[in-house]
Amino acid sequence: MPNLENLKKQAKQYLRWHREGYHPVAAEIRAALPRFRHLDDSRVMQTAFKLADAQELVARQQGFESWQALKSGARGMSDQTRQATRPVLSSTAAQLFVADVMASCAFFTEKLGFAVDFVYGEPPFYGQVVRDRAQLALRLVCEPAFSGDIRQREQLLSAAITVDTAGEIKQLFLDFQASGVCFHQTLRKQPWGARNFTVLDPDGNLILFAGPAD
Repeated sequence: MPNLENLKKQAKQYLRWHREGYHPVAAEIRAALPRFRHLDDSRVMQTAFKLADAQELVARQQGFESWQALKSGARGMSDQTRQATRPVLSSTAAQLFVADVMASCAFFTEKLGFAVDFVYGEPPFYGQVVRDRAQLALRLVCEPAFSGDIRQREQLLSAAITVDTAGEIKQLFLDFQASGVCFHQTLRKQPWGARNFTVLDPDGNLILFAGPAD
């Protein structure tokens, strides 16, 4: 286990990230602290988070029930507590490489019906857009991340998003078509029983939308 001084610094770093609105820290807070587990990233960042919370987060990451238990060198959490605080993967977000975070946000909100969850940095270098349970992280990259048109030639997907019914996938395609979206592949029924289409975003990312064929 790291020494106590380093753990104190780590706790203060978590506190500072939360105060500064650094959204990636929300996942660590939610995973370690049960009272935050039912909140999404935005709610975690809006909820009061004190030094004591940050210290508890660090303690639990080290296998202790509390900061005091960590300081006293108490034994790790009981099996029952470990079971209750086992990290639960509550969401996943595909990460897209983009040349302009705000321009990408505009595309996803205006063309695909997403909403901006957050943007970070001045100017922004990271952000996230959401629609229902779908999340897409946007990461600024200032030079080509892929060689030429390899993504289009090899159909390298950046994200895959699903809906539950055949009616929804058809309607989604029609909505995007009406918005003037550029498609890499239009709506198509696949041999394995799915119906899908692929959107090409302004940065060349391929985003698959899929649902049942019937």
